Amino acid sequence: MISIDGSAGEGGGQVLRSALTLAVITGQPMEVHHIRAGRSNPGLQPQHLAAVQAAAAICAAQVDGGALGSDTLRFVPGGPARPGDYACDVAEIAGRGSAGAVGLVLQTVLLPLALADGESRLTLRGGTHVPWAPSADYLQGVFLPTVAQAGIVAQVELRRWGFYPAGQGEIHVRIAGRPAPLCPLTLTGRGRLRRVTGRGVVTELPAHIPQRMVNRARNLLGEAGLPADLEPVRARGAGPGAGIFLCAEYEGVSAGFTAYGRLGLPADQVAQAAVEELLAHHRSGAPVDPYLADQLVLPLALAAGRSQVTTSRITPHLLTNLAVVQAFLPIEARIEGSVGGPGTLVITGVPVQPRNHDGALGSALSANQEKGLHL
Repeated sequence: MISIDGSAGEGGGQVLRSALTLAVITGQPMEVHHIRAGRSNPGLQPQHLAAVQAAAAICAAQVDGGALGSDTLRFVPGGPARPGDYACDVAEIAGRGSAGAVGLVLQTVLLPLALADGESRLTLRGGTHVPWAPSADYLQGVFLPTVAQAGIVAQVELRRWGFYPAGQGEIHVRIAGRPAPLCPLTLTGRGRLRRVTGRGVVTELPAHIPQRMVNRARNLLGEAGLPADLEPVRARGAGPGAGIFLCAEYEGVSAGFTAYGRLGLPADQVAQAAVEELLAHHRSGAPVDPYLADQLVLPLALAAGRSQVTTSRITPHLLTNLAVVQAFLPIEARIEGSVGGPGTLVITGVPVQPRNHDGALGSALSANQEKGLHL
């Protein structure tokens, strides 16, 4: 039984999700204690419980502590991930309206199903475009095209928009199984910038708002010498919502940046926030954006060979993800750089195999510090 301290490192829901993913893939039973202890509302919230239930469904796991608010969870896989048709509704799990992020639920089960022997189809309902989670646009434009280079083949179709706080969005996902090790990636150069694309989107709000977001973003990017092909979109949704999604497409990789509107925040400022992030990344010269870097840790840890990725900013999220992996797998890993600045992640992955391990996440974090990972 692998013991994971959910308060270690960044102390958020990523610890739980990564542990669930790795438990399913390796077949290792595990316990997570102090779940999300670093958050103002600790314990399992609807989107985290949705991830637990989705992970349990694909491997017939036994679960203790799978209830809203629980701060301890025991998860015992019943077998390898089984390809098939699955559905998950975060609002149904919450027993009320919820904009729990469907992108985070997908993040939990994607790798196990991608390594399964057969195709899977998922219907996920909840928040499709919410803060602190990969949006459907980011999954489509950045994450999935990148991991496709490692051998993960999946498509996301946005069926219904779901902004915070109303949610009620829906995505359909198809995952092609691959019962073979993943391929390592080398993303240390990005090549020429081909184009910047994106869209400003609102639901249940006036059409002038997405147009203002698009105009502001286009002007700022033009001033920086980066012409952009941006589209204003007014869509239907369960409630009012607004956001802008920008994608910088380089020859070797894409990078994505998002900003969301909220009551009292002018549309111009929403656009400016996303553009400033894009420009900071572009000026760094690094190929991999900070959000993609931490999402690549798990697939690279499972690849058969040495991977190397350079990011414009090392985040605590990345270090926490790496520590969880090291509680399950004997990978070789190092990070060149410090938190908050650019850096390079080097991982020699371990192809999937069950492994007995009684180390805790806290021990893995301590070991990482000894290796100079600047946690």
